[in-house]
Amino acid sequence: MAILNSLVTLFTCKRLAQIEFFKEHPIKVQQHVLKDLLRAAAKTEVGQKYHFDTILTPEQYRERLALVCYEDVKRDIKRTMEGEQNILWPGKIEWFAKSSGTTGDRSKYIPVSPQILKEGQFRGGKDTLAIFNKNYPQGQAFAGKTLALGGSREILQTNVNCRYGDLSAIMISNAPCWTKLRKTPHSSIMLMSKWEEKIERIIETTLHEDVRCLMGVPSWFMTLINKILEKTGKNNLHEIWPNLELFVHGGVSFTPYREQYKRLLPNSNMKYMETYNASEGFFGIQDEPHDTSLLLMLDYGVYYEFMPVGELDKPMNEAQTLLLEEVKTGIPYALIISTTGGLWRYVLGDTIVFTSTSPYKFKITGRTKLYINAFGEEVIIDNADEALATACQKTGCAVLEYTAAPIFMQNGHRGGHEWMIEFRRPPEDIENFATILDNRLQELNSDYEAKRISSLERLKVHIARPDLFHDWLKEKGKLGGQNKVPKLWNDRTHIEQLLELNAR
Repeated sequence: MAILNSLVTLFTCKRLAQIEFFKEHPIKVQQHVLKDLLRAAAKTEVGQKYHFDTILTPEQYRERLALVCYEDVKRDIKRTMEGEQNILWPGKIEWFAKSSGTTGDRSKYIPVSPQILKEGQFRGGKDTLAIFNKNYPQGQAFAGKTLALGGSREILQTNVNCRYGDLSAIMISNAPCWTKLRKTPHSSIMLMSKWEEKIERIIETTLHEDVRCLMGVPSWFMTLINKILEKTGKNNLHEIWPNLELFVHGGVSFTPYREQYKRLLPNSNMKYMETYNASEGFFGIQDEPHDTSLLLMLDYGVYYEFMPVGELDKPMNEAQTLLLEEVKTGIPYALIISTTGGLWRYVLGDTIVFTSTSPYKFKITGRTKLYINAFGEEVIIDNADEALATACQKTGCAVLEYTAAPIFMQNGHRGGHEWMIEFRRPPEDIENFATILDNRLQELNSDYEAKRISSLERLKVHIARPDLFHDWLKEKGKLGGQNKVPKLWNDRTHIEQLLELNAR
């Protein structure tokens, strides 16, 4: 094992030096990324329309191109899926990530170019390995097998050369051969489309493997872990995989699940690393063990801009963005990206707060559309996760999934928030739990506190029956490792569906 670690150190030494370089010279590196993007796409339709070859500065780029969302580029993406080339990005793009960041009925298809995979997603995976080895030189997490939950893939019927699916499925399908030697189970199982059958096959084929690393979304891994423990009668995963050492997680906040994982993975050697990647690119890695902030990865072929969240209410052509050197810590920003997949000044939909600008480190605070602001309270997912963690800690309960929505004022009644929570271990007194949750939200969010005083009732909590969210996602055809329950929603669309299903 010492030889293996020495080889890993040799392999990653150069890359760690490159990471240090962009930490020390972030603006220079980002300007170089923009220059490369514009040069590469100069002869595409979008490049010729906006004269990429004459854009010389970030300011010119920001002034010449408007901000866009998915609806603005959907037509060009569809053309690319039908086989046309050199529209948003040069060359042929065969893979498209079917985005499932929310459970809305309308899916998004994000172009995944070879450059996105090589310079972003796969480089992010290698960097995770490099950073882990630097932080834990005696660690053995990658000496055994890695278990990662993935999605499925499909072929577009109108173009046999176009394939789409979850990002994880695309990565599995395009992964270098050397990575497959360390993955379990076989890719044929990981790419199965029937989620429940896939879970059973994963359990059957991995119980006797030397699993040392888990990779995936915390909420969905919780489902797998509970089924494994139920099947084996064991108390925790270390009784099954004694060498299990690392959980690389992302996709949703880890805060509501942290204490549960400590109980299910009680070994003191267990380590956790958060990564931040999406269908559109790979953006951040937790590079220090005791700092949950993520390092902004600046040389993955992604050029960043940042929109203060207050600008989100403005028309797109009036909203202002900031360059990297203009951001400040503690202020929420919406991420704007330009990528090697042909997304130009694209509003990603995620919000972050910088915790440091030397180097640039951040925390994910939510989604631009996943919030509750029906009364001016501006409650974001970060507030909800923190408040929920406090309520669980004080009442000794554990949460599997949740969502919340507004109760609108009508017939002279005050408004409020309504929560549906599926507990792994419910509180003894749900009203006490709701009071603690509500109080903590007020402590975290002064706008919510002000509205509670003036116009909102204390929040209302429903206890979801077992598997409610699982059944809800299944009804919507959204079961899978990368599908997520929308934690907050600014109307009652989802909560009404869940209330109805919970009553059946």
